[in-house]
Amino acid sequence: MLGNDVVFLRALEAEDLDFLYALENDADLWGVSDTLAPVSRHLLRQYLEHAGADFHQVRQLRLVIGSQATGQAVGTVDLFDFSPLHQRAGVGITVLAAARRHGYAHAALQLLLPYARHTLRLHQLYCSVATRNRASQQLFEKIGFSRVGVRRQWLHMADGWQDVVEYQYVFSSIDELVSGGLRAG
Repeated sequence: MLGNDVVFLRALEAEDLDFLYALENDADLWGVSDTLAPVSRHLLRQYLEHAGADFHQVRQLRLVIGSQATGQAVGTVDLFDFSPLHQRAGVGITVLAAARRHGYAHAALQLLLPYARHTLRLHQLYCSVATRNRASQQLFEKIGFSRVGVRRQWLHMADGWQDVVEYQYVFSSIDELVSGGLRAG
């Protein structure tokens, strides 16, 4: 388990069924998660049975974000579309509506970056953020992701087409020196 003063990241457990059910069935998130219909508890049980599969085999990883203050699950952070050859993966983060604006997403990404670099040995992460989602854009920019482009009319939302901003975080040798306790210079 990874942790800091605000959150911890842990693997999915069978006990997360109700939490995942609430998260996956939040219709406000469907437009950005390629979901068109509610997800059943049965399907989520099956998903949880295989959630511990090796990242390198299934090419995705979902971690639960838990609040250090309450011990409760407040969201998830996902690595997906893992490319072993190019050592990159997409990143997505979701926090329950009631838990937003408490710093959980920022704290979770602070834990995820060194884990992705040093444990999973990734070279880069990327993400797509709807242009209307200023909070997520600010989050990824604050954590160090660079804006690298815009995809026009990429998401079909209830109220029409939405552009997305593409972000990228490339780990550098400086990251390795600083995180390893050495300083360049």
